[in-house]
Amino acid sequence: MTGSEVPPSFRLVYVPGVMPDKWVRIWNERLPDVPLTLTQAPADAAQGLLLSGDADAGLVRLPVDRTVFSAIPLYTEQTVVVVPRDHLVTAADEVTPGDLADDIVLHPLDDVLGWEALPGRPALERPATTADAVELVAAGIGVLVVPLSLARLHHRKDLTHRPLADAPESGVALAWPEEATTDRVEDFIGIVRGRTVNSTRGRTRQPAQEKPRRADRDGARRQQAAGGPAGGGRRKGTGGSSKTPRRGRPRRRS
Repeated sequence: MTGSEVPPSFRLVYVPGVMPDKWVRIWNERLPDVPLTLTQAPADAAQGLLLSGDADAGLVRLPVDRTVFSAIPLYTEQTVVVVPRDHLVTAADEVTPGDLADDIVLHPLDDVLGWEALPGRPALERPATTADAVELVAAGIGVLVVPLSLARLHHRKDLTHRPLADAPESGVALAWPEEATTDRVEDFIGIVRGRTVNSTRGRTRQPAQEKPRRADRDGARRQQAAGGPAGGGRRKGTGGSSKTPRRGRPRRRS
């Protein structure tokens, strides 16, 4: 590569709440000459960036269109309800949808949980974003149900959260266009799956050490059984002889 050439890069898109830091660090350690560029995009826009070719792979929220994308599910997040610190549900370790029956449950337009029937009472209008909904919760207008990572992302000192049982959950996956499985995508897949540099499916494997031939191994065993050194060489300190010097009683002087 000449000084004027730009090394190939890898473009990763990720959705809010997902933290790719660990995988980015490993990438930079293993592939220091291949820049990794990060783009954060709303959950409903990330897949579009992949289809348009503006990103090579993405950490996205499920579901994805499996007729278009290849995807590796990574984990499923816990669902929580975000409430003011003085809310009644903070007295419990876990909340049920029935506990929210008297609350206005905000439903932002960028919701990622896919509710069939939202608990509680609906708001007059849907907030545009999760960030807007958090502001409304802080103002005492309602409560908000989100994946745990989004509750942490929008953390405020005057708000807290509790696990919500019997609620939809959000899964996170590594996805990429099925027809664009490049070498760099394979490299990132290996990192996400925890493969080592020397993994048989890795792209930067070290050559394996050559095993000794059977004849050499058999010869070494025979030498060891006969009392000789495994390497077949002379013993140290015997002057080249494999025999042990004979010992006798010292002679008396006449």
